[in-house]
Amino acid sequence: MEELKMIGSSRILAIANQKGGVGKTTTAINLATALAAVGKTVLVIDIDPQGNASTGLGIDRNERENSVYEVLMGEVTLEEAICKSVIPGLDLVPSTADLTGAELELIEMDRRSHRLVEAIRPVKDRYDYILIDCPPSLNLLTLNALVAVQSVIVPLQCEFFALEGLSLLIKTIERVRNTLNPTLEIQGVVLTMFDRRNNLSDQVAQDVRDYLGEKVYQTVIPRNVKVSEAPSHGKPALIYDHKCAGSQAYIKLASEVIRREKALYAA
Repeated sequence: MEELKMIGSSRILAIANQKGGVGKTTTAINLATALAAVGKTVLVIDIDPQGNASTGLGIDRNERENSVYEVLMGEVTLEEAICKSVIPGLDLVPSTADLTGAELELIEMDRRSHRLVEAIRPVKDRYDYILIDCPPSLNLLTLNALVAVQSVIVPLQCEFFALEGLSLLIKTIERVRNTLNPTLEIQGVVLTMFDRRNNLSDQVAQDVRDYLGEKVYQTVIPRNVKVSEAPSHGKPALIYDHKCAGSQAYIKLASEVIRREKALYAA
């Protein structure tokens, strides 16, 4: 874990994939926890109406007085919506079910795709990393996230249709880069739910690496019971059982993320 203790300056990343059930929220909360564990200040913004990142970080639904919905609607500042998690150095802007109707309301608003980036601006220098957990769809909420971030981490489940969904996301990112956020890029693709007993996992992993090359992280996230159990206890896997294979994989992933960020700064 020593190699994680590097890099300054705020970085803003989206955890995005339009497919559900790929380990997106699990990646967001465990990557955030791994970064906080080595002394980084981290803010997670839960922009998914399901609110799973909020639950997974131990913020009860009754405690979410202000949420990202009120932030997007301009009713409160982002700072007013920040909650402290039980993990030192890790804060959260929670989501609530109100966010479900936000897309319809955003359509009528000025600069509807820039609401989040403008809300983040006053607080971004307080954090080393800001991670945005996106909904499993390519809608206005995801668009707000893609406009606000510098790069995207894409969790990709090792299944037959993985590449098909990935190509659609890549096209969306390219469109956003060409029209709204010229610095947007894919920081990396992380293979999730990897089962070494299943030949399909190996085949999908190889296909993705052939397609995207070095954009794919070396770390793969295995299928792991402890990682699946942790959210029901309101804890990231790294807190629930830091020795399990899934937790150790997320620590390695955090190391890779930081190394890539260092390379970007050097460039």
